[in-house]
Amino acid sequence: MSLPSIKLRGVVSGVLVTLLSGTALAAAPALPAGAPAKQQPDLLSVQTGTDIPSKLSFPEVEQQRDYTKREVMIPMRDGVKLYTILVIPKNVRNAPMLLTRTPYHAKNRVDRTENALTLRETLPQGDDVFADGTYIRVFQDIRGKYDSQGDYVMARPPRGPLNHTKTDETTDAWDTINWLVHNVPESNGRVGMTGSSYEGFTVVMALLDPHPALKVAAPESPMVDGWMGDDWFHYGAFRQGSFDYFVGQMSSRRGGDDIPRKDADDYTNFLKAGSAGAFAQQAGLNQYPFWNRLHAHPAYDQFWQAQALDKILADKKPTVPMLWEQGLWDQEDMWGAIHTWQALKDKDIKTPNTLVMGPWRHSGVNYNGSSLGPLDFSVDTAYQYRHDVFRPFFDAYLKPGSASVHLPDAIIYNTAEKKWDYYRAWPQVCEANCNGGLTPLYLSENHSLTFSAASKEGTDSYYADPAHPVPFLPRPFAFSEGARWKSWLVQDQREAESRPDVLTYETDVLDAPVRVSGVPVADLFAQTTGTDADWVVKLIDVQPAQVPDNPKMGGYELPLSMDIMRGRYRNSFAKPEPIEANKTEHYHFTLPAVNHVFEKGHRIMVQIQSSWFPLYDRNPQKYVTNIFDAKPEDYTGATQTLHYGGAKATSILLPVVQADKD
Repeated sequence: MSLPSIKLRGVVSGVLVTLLSGTALAAAPALPAGAPAKQQPDLLSVQTGTDIPSKLSFPEVEQQRDYTKREVMIPMRDGVKLYTILVIPKNVRNAPMLLTRTPYHAKNRVDRTENALTLRETLPQGDDVFADGTYIRVFQDIRGKYDSQGDYVMARPPRGPLNHTKTDETTDAWDTINWLVHNVPESNGRVGMTGSSYEGFTVVMALLDPHPALKVAAPESPMVDGWMGDDWFHYGAFRQGSFDYFVGQMSSRRGGDDIPRKDADDYTNFLKAGSAGAFAQQAGLNQYPFWNRLHAHPAYDQFWQAQALDKILADKKPTVPMLWEQGLWDQEDMWGAIHTWQALKDKDIKTPNTLVMGPWRHSGVNYNGSSLGPLDFSVDTAYQYRHDVFRPFFDAYLKPGSASVHLPDAIIYNTAEKKWDYYRAWPQVCEANCNGGLTPLYLSENHSLTFSAASKEGTDSYYADPAHPVPFLPRPFAFSEGARWKSWLVQDQREAESRPDVLTYETDVLDAPVRVSGVPVADLFAQTTGTDADWVVKLIDVQPAQVPDNPKMGGYELPLSMDIMRGRYRNSFAKPEPIEANKTEHYHFTLPAVNHVFEKGHRIMVQIQSSWFPLYDRNPQKYVTNIFDAKPEDYTGATQTLHYGGAKATSILLPVVQADKD
C-alpha cells in the first residue's frame, strides 16, 4: 500500500469519528505540520478530578422518605451563627416546632438509624410520640460546640456578674426562636422546648426571658444548681465522676476521650491519687478554665449563688406553661426539676407548673422505662408518660383546636404499687407550710428504728478511716461502666451493711404498710473526734427474706433515698467552719423525694456512714481550707458517734401519708 493512501485513509477515519461524535469538522483546530494529534480526554475512562460529587441526591430514596432535613446557620445578635437542623415531615403545613438546644452534636441527635426512611427511625427514641408527621423537630448546637460558631462556656451563666458579654443561652434561645418563626414556612409560628440534663439547662435558661412564640416547655432533669445537688457537688461533697465529663466536653469543639487510667478499678485510681485536686492535676485538668473556676469555689459563695437557676427563674415569675420531669433514681441531676418546681410554687405563680417523677435513671424518660436494674415495672412507664401526659400537654399549647389539658400539681410514680399517683397538692407533708408535719423515725438501742423516741439516751460509734473509704458500689468499679453507673441508685445495700464503718438500723417486720410521699429529712445529732466529717444517710426498703415469685429480691436492700452532706457546711453553705472535736453537732438536710409503700412483711432500714467512694471525694476529717488541696498527711481517721434518745435524738423525718390520696 502506498503512503498517500494511508494518509487519506486516516483523514477519512478522523472525519467519521468527528461526525459520529456530533462535532462539526470545521470546528477541529488545525495542527502544525509535524505535530502529533492531541487526544481528547474520555471522561468515562480518565480521572480528571475528585470522585466525590459536590452534591448528592438519591431520587428513589428521597421519594420514600416521609421527611426532609434542612440545615441552616442561624445568626445571633452578636453575629455568631449557630448550626441548626430541622426535620420536617413531608407535605406538612401549620405545624408547631419542637426545639432542643444541645452540646451533644445536633446532627447526630436526628440520625438514630442510618439512612432512615421514616421520622420514627431518624428521631431520638424519646421523640416517638412526636413522630406522627405533625411536628417539626429542631435541634441546635449551642454556641461553641460542634458545627456552631462562637466560644463554649460550660453551663454559661446568665448575663451579669459572671458573664459580662451581651449573650447567654437565654438570648441565643430567643434569637433562634425568632428566626424560626420567620423563616420556616411550614410552621404555625408556635414553639415548644424540651431537653434533658444539659439540654434541660438550656430550656430553663430560655424561660428567663422567653420569646413570645415559646408557648410551652418541658425541662427534663435539668442542671440547675451544680453545687447543691446536681452534677458537680452534693451539699459540698465533690462528685469525682465529673472529671471525665469535663475532659470529654471541653477538650475540643467536637468532644474528647475519657481520662486514661492505670488501674481497672477507679477506687484504686482515685485513692492512689490522693485528693480530687491531685487527681485533676495529674490528669492535666488545670488546663481547663472551668475546672480552675470550680477549684477556686468549693463553698456555696456568690459564684454559685449567682447562677442558681431555681431561684433566678422563680424571681422572674415565668408565664410559659411548664412540665418538670425528674427520675426518682436520677444518678446525675436529682436537684434541678423538683427544686425549681417548688421555688415557682413558693412564688405562687399562676401559670401551669407540674412536676413529674418516674421510676427512672438520669434521662430515663427518653428511653424504655419498663425496668431499672433489678426492678421490673411490667410496662414501659416512660412511654406511658410521653403518650399520656407529655404529648397532650404540648398539643394543648402548640396546636390550636386541641383538647385543653389541666394537669395536677404533681404526677409521681408509686415505686411499690407500680402505678402513677396524681396529686392535686404535693407534697402532702413537709417541714413547714404544708398540710401536716413529717413523722420522725428514730434511731434506737440495739440498732433498731422506732416511731417513738428511745426510752433512754445512748450512742453508737464507728471508726471512719480515709485510707479505707466505703465504696458506693462493690469493687471493682470504673466510671466507664455505663450500665452499672446508670442503675447504681437501686443496687443492693447489703455489702455496705456488712462493713464496720457503716451504722445500720432497721424496724421490726412491718405488720401494716407505711406509705411515704414527699421529701425525707436527715436529722442527725453526731460528734466526731476529727474537725470535719461527711455524713451519708440512706433510706432503704428491706424485702422479705424469701420472695418466691422473684427469688433474686429475697432480702434485697432496696435504696429509696440517699445523699451526702459535708459537715463543715452544717451552719452555712457559704461559710464553712471547722467542727469542734468531740462536740455534739446538729446536721439537718433533705434527701431525694420518695413516693413509696413499705409493705407489710418488709422492714425499713437506715444506714449512716462517712464516705461514698470514689463517687465523692474523701473528707480528710481534718479541717483544711480547700479539700481539693488536701495533702496526704491531712487524711486522718476519726471516730464518729450518733446519738439516740433524749433531747438529741437522731431521726429520719419521713413524709408519712394516709392510704387515701387526692
